[in-house]
Amino acid sequence: MYCISKQLATKAGLQIIALILFSTILYSTVNAQGNLLVTPKRIVFEGVKRSEELNIANTGKDTATYLISFVQLRMTKDGLVEQITEADSAQNFADKYLRFFPRRITLAPNEAQTVKMQVIRTNEITPGEYRSHLYFRAVPDEKPLGEKETENDNSISVKLVPVFGISLPVIIRTGETSAQLHFSNLAIETEKDPVLKMTFNRTGNMSVYGDISAEYISSAGKITKVGMAKGLAVYTPNTIRNFNLQLDKNPEIDYHQGKIHLVFTDQSAKPVKLAEEEIILN
Repeated sequence: MYCISKQLATKAGLQIIALILFSTILYSTVNAQGNLLVTPKRIVFEGVKRSEELNIANTGKDTATYLISFVQLRMTKDGLVEQITEADSAQNFADKYLRFFPRRITLAPNEAQTVKMQVIRTNEITPGEYRSHLYFRAVPDEKPLGEKETENDNSISVKLVPVFGISLPVIIRTGETSAQLHFSNLAIETEKDPVLKMTFNRTGNMSVYGDISAEYISSAGKITKVGMAKGLAVYTPNTIRNFNLQLDKNPEIDYHQGKIHLVFTDQSAKPVKLAEEEIILN
């Protein structure tokens, strides 16, 4: 997504400065963009947990400033995310029950800082799941290093300044929450690189988040790991998510015989198997 802004200059002519903003990487193993490293990658408040600390580190060679705020995101059935301002039916935003500090950080190269977050107004939270996304947006330098002034005042110049940002989900769960998951629409395409197509089907009142793995089992019983994807989510209120899992292109594996063993597990300290399926190949 690109956002373009223009500023008028009042010398001998008109100078247009376009700032192109690009943002948001979601749910990576360790969120990193524009030399910013944020851990943990997601925050869940449930049970008696009421506070959390995030570690923010600048892994680049220049001092950087970041603004921190909340954004509201919707996930489509194909796993894409869209920014919204009004909650969908059965979706609850978490930001009004959270506070964090600081909201602006400036980090020298290889410097780190903590951001503290706390659940508030707990007496107003009714049972269910609440979600908002904490957004870290880099503040660009007004004049990038090495850039020279334009000598011709009558010229039109365009300055492209990439602005990086990352977001991570913050979830509050209270009361009785549960979720179930199963696969449907399983199909393998082998015309080009082998791909396993599937649909996640979620039920219950909480999101699911975890890793999916695929093993190929030959007719002789030999097991070979052929696919893995980490950090997949199906967020409330979505009940389905379509996903394509890239399988290994191995000349020793015939995806027209044998079977595929597919497992989805959560990312808890003791991973729990949320869904499992075997696909007979022919």
